[in-house]
Amino acid sequence: MAGQILDLFCGAGGFAAGFQAVGFKIVAAVDQSYNAFLTYHHNFPEALLFNEDIHELHAIDIYDRMGISPDVIIASPPCEAYTSANTYRQKEPLKRLYDDERGRLVLDAIRIIGDLRPKLFLVENVPELLSGELKWALRREFKQVDYEQIYFNMLFAEDYGTPSKRKRLFISNIKIAPKKQRNGSTVQEVLNLPSPTSFHDIPNHEWCSISPKKLKKIGKLKPGNALVFYQSATRKTYTNWVRLVPNKIAPTVIGHSRFIHPFEDRVLTVRENARLMGFSDQHLFFGGLESQYDQVGEAVPVPLAITIAKYCQKHINMV
Repeated sequence: MAGQILDLFCGAGGFAAGFQAVGFKIVAAVDQSYNAFLTYHHNFPEALLFNEDIHELHAIDIYDRMGISPDVIIASPPCEAYTSANTYRQKEPLKRLYDDERGRLVLDAIRIIGDLRPKLFLVENVPELLSGELKWALRREFKQVDYEQIYFNMLFAEDYGTPSKRKRLFISNIKIAPKKQRNGSTVQEVLNLPSPTSFHDIPNHEWCSISPKKLKKIGKLKPGNALVFYQSATRKTYTNWVRLVPNKIAPTVIGHSRFIHPFEDRVLTVRENARLMGFSDQHLFFGGLESQYDQVGEAVPVPLAITIAKYCQKHINMV
């Protein structure tokens, strides 16, 4: 029998797509975003969906409607409270977990995991979730729901076939250590789609309009160069509107990422961004254009999710 999955903060379903691909059954999912709800419902039509604020949702409500206790809970709480890319994040790490409204959503994930007691759980977030005393605080929070042993697994998506970079933390009750598989495609190999202005039937592959002034600047960009620069909370310089290098993998795809095509003077479409995250062309995205870009950039890359799911599949009967 396939393992039963509950997906918290499900977003567009990148994490779920990986587990479904290896045989797990996506039984239920929770997300407050209506656009994410529409996307998830289309791609996982058999899943029971809770388009609700998880802070107001009780585990007994989920259990009653599911009719079963899930074998696995996967969760991707919002990272804005923790990421250094957010210049407005709380300076003290513990305040990010206990005072920030979005940061406290991690505690809601822990609460539901503790109440439903899955065989396995995985909580995905940015590495900065472990900053300062946060690692100690998270251990304490999991101990309070009777998970004495937890593991902080740091994985790089590009090590498992994703054609873009992404470093992510996965907190779990088993050690996640899959063998690396450096067989990912390059930007040029992934972006082998017709122009979005041509006649085609590829979903989410629509032209993204830009101003003539910005278009002129884009025309001068060389591969690897960026049009936009900004500082993070740690004063690290981040870039956006980067012209991709064709024979390499792409930088990290995030919600507001806008990449320039390596050969054409235009922004990548939602579908092209999705390909950089390992989504199949059959995985559709709904909502406005900005929301679609956000859904792609906030997802767990599908090749990484598949690798984790295969690893969990081998261990689920040992827990």
